[in-house]
Amino acid sequence: QVQVVEFGGGLVQAGGSLRLSCAASGSIYSINAMAWYRQAPGKQREMVAHIEHTGTTTYADSAKGRFTISRDNDKNTVYLQMNSLKPEDTAVYYCNANILALVAGAFARDYWGKGTLVTVSS
Repeated sequence: QVQVVEFGGGLVQAGGSLRLSCAASGSIYSINAMAWYRQAPGKQREMVAHIEHTGTTTYADSAKGRFTISRDNDKNTVYLQMNSLKPEDTAVYYCNANILALVAGAFARDYWGKGTLVTVSS
């Protein structure tokens, strides 16, 4: 069984920084892309940052220049360093990982964490 768990949410003042981490564990053969999404109250879930196994990254316009996604392939972990936080960054942040499980005949599929709340006060 594969699990994806986020860590690091919390309350921070506007202009501050926060680092999220997400670890995948279980019967994993390989992890392809990993990403961070967020969902603010009353809004749809949106992609914040995405990173391929090779390290190639993609960011939402709202995250460019402020957020940095990185990963440690040896630890099956992805990070999101968030700087210059704004109240509009307040949301539940979800980790997504495209994982091929170590199960005969398995196909790679997306796994989601349960989310971690980030609250930015003004």
